Amino acid sequence: MVEEGTDIAPFESFTVEDGGGAKAPPKEAPKEEASESSEPPDSGSKTSPSTLDKGDSNLVQTPEPQESESAYGKLQTSLDREPSMSPAAKALALELGVPIKAVKGTGPGGRITKQDIEKYKPVASAGSPTAASSTGPLYEDVPASSMRKTIANRLTQSMNQNPHYFVAATISVSKLLKLRQALNASADGKYKLSVNDFLIKASAVACKKIPAVNSSWREVDGQVVIRKHNTVDVSVAVATSIGLMTPIVRNVENLGLESISAQVKDLGKRARDGKLKPEEYQGGTFTISNMGMNAAIDRFTAVINPPQAGILAVGTTKKVAVPSMSGDETSVEWDDQIVVTGSFDHKVVDGAVGGEWIREFKKVVENPLEMLL
Repeated sequence: MVEEGTDIAPFESFTVEDGGGAKAPPKEAPKEEASESSEPPDSGSKTSPSTLDKGDSNLVQTPEPQESESAYGKLQTSLDREPSMSPAAKALALELGVPIKAVKGTGPGGRITKQDIEKYKPVASAGSPTAASSTGPLYEDVPASSMRKTIANRLTQSMNQNPHYFVAATISVSKLLKLRQALNASADGKYKLSVNDFLIKASAVACKKIPAVNSSWREVDGQVVIRKHNTVDVSVAVATSIGLMTPIVRNVENLGLESISAQVKDLGKRARDGKLKPEEYQGGTFTISNMGMNAAIDRFTAVINPPQAGILAVGTTKKVAVPSMSGDETSVEWDDQIVVTGSFDHKVVDGAVGGEWIREFKKVVENPLEMLL
């Protein structure tokens, strides 16, 4: 103890050991010095600790694993490998959109057969679109009727064997509509002319002026001939529940509009009822297909009805603004117009001839009184 007020200078070097206490443990060497003293010699390796920075002396570099290369490609597990299946089953699966890996094969060795694909039913979770539609069939196969097969064969034959080309024209029908209105107003209910009745008559007039269009490609006694018909028998396309029918109005060039209208109505009704005789829809020298009753159809092209050489496709009537006939460049008038497209068989009708036919047809329609001559 040092009494209060006593000078403490003589006790500056006094330690616990001097007082009989335990000896203090030796001080540890600084970590940095120990690390330096224990550092192994340079082994010449670039990855040895001696080549690392002091701050990275505790890091150990481990080489990254590398996938071994094989001449036979990467090995596949049984889950990755596509199941064995017949070519017919694979084609059917692609057509129906069936996931192959979800099908359990019943063939030898688990091979997937065509019957397995046909019997597959997807397992859908609740609330999914598939689950909602699983209560009913996804599609329905309807056997093709003999009539549908005949139509398909004839039109396929037409596209494959007849080199089609197309000629279109915009035609004014304003005068025709006025004449139609006047004739219907004076009919006293005896008849009601349609625009199509006028177009059938106009096509017959054009066919008489350009007879090459009123012809057909034929083979007679082993010899190929172009048959030029002396009468114009116009086939009129009629949509029915069993397919497209083309009843024929015969000798149109010699018929008046009233007679044409009556025949078209009668043939159309019996075509939809399935009561036409074969001679009433087989043959014909030219066809007209009118979709003008559908306001969405501006124009379309039609497939030639063989062995005929031409068919006319008629779009709907549209009101179009045209310059006024008064000569005032600032004023316009409304004109009723249709777009017609002729399909011609280049074996029989050359391009220039098809253009001449369209010009004659346009001339008659835009001057409808010529039909009465």
